[in-house]
Amino acid sequence: MRTRRSLFLFPVLLLLVAGLTACPNRTEIGKINADPDRYFDKEVGVAGTVTDSYGVPFVGGAYEIDDGTGKIWVVSERRGVPSKGARVGVKGRVFSGPALRGRTFGTAIRESDRRSASR
Repeated sequence: MRTRRSLFLFPVLLLLVAGLTACPNRTEIGKINADPDRYFDKEVGVAGTVTDSYGVPFVGGAYEIDDGTGKIWVVSERRGVPSKGARVGVKGRVFSGPALRGRTFGTAIRESDRRSASR
């Protein structure tokens, strides 16, 4: 009886652990802004409050998110943007604009998933 239960629980636990490792850890925006090259083209998760947003119907848009350590722009290519003041969690890949004299301008996240967060 005990062996049968162990044989059932082991695969369930293995799937649970595998599912949790697929989610990116929450990263502070201040860390991304301080060293954008370290996070370039890596999947990150951030959460915070939307401070500004610009949407284009049926196209997407961009919105700025602030987590208390810094602000970063998030580009949404498949869906609308959240309104100013909304609390969101975002998963996506970091990309950056041009670099001049060792400083990168325009670091942002290309959104792959978004969740509303409660206050």
